[in-house]
Amino acid sequence: MKKFLLLSLLALFGTAMVRAEITRADLVERVESCEAILQQFVNVRDPIIHRDALKAAKAIVIVNQFKAGIILGVKDGYGVIMVKNNGRWSLPVLINAGEASLGLQLGASAVQSVYIITDTNTPKLLFKQRFNVGVDAKAVAGPKAAQAESFSAEILRTPMLVYTKSAGLYAGATVKAGHLSRDDKANFKLYNTQYTMPELLYSDWVKPVQEVQPLMNLIQSVAP
Repeated sequence: MKKFLLLSLLALFGTAMVRAEITRADLVERVESCEAILQQFVNVRDPIIHRDALKAAKAIVIVNQFKAGIILGVKDGYGVIMVKNNGRWSLPVLINAGEASLGLQLGASAVQSVYIITDTNTPKLLFKQRFNVGVDAKAVAGPKAAQAESFSAEILRTPMLVYTKSAGLYAGATVKAGHLSRDDKANFKLYNTQYTMPELLYSDWVKPVQEVQPLMNLIQSVAP
């Protein structure tokens, strides 16, 4: 099983490095995997994200990353962003997610994250080509559901609350979680449109395709 996981991650690593042309079916799988990740973080029986964080959400980013390397450790992946407009959530818009760091790094691992954005300006930083989490906007590890009322409400005013399955979730910790960037090419293919990220997030000109509706329904139900 471990060998299979390693080979899978290395295959993903190789794919990311050569930037092979992806199909629309691949993009649909990305959206579906982001839905599955969010399902894990908001599981009714054992939720990770505190309900007050979801109530404060003005945007949600779901990221699926991997890292692998011996001399150069590379973290690469993809995700989606959705913003809340007048009580309704936008289309899920595909983005890239990555981080590179020099040093001796052995092994490979998957990293799944959910970023709760609590203000309306931070999502627009993604309109430029690259947005550095924890640099372009302050980010801290988000309060866990199990913390009940023990965390400070002040943390909910932080622009980005970060939840990840690969690190501890400690409220108040400073987070630098790599970079996010827009992927207009992928969205052109997914939605069969030439509208770019701003229009997809903040207008109603593009209607949801069938494949993204389950993710939209999920977010609307957990963060109405």
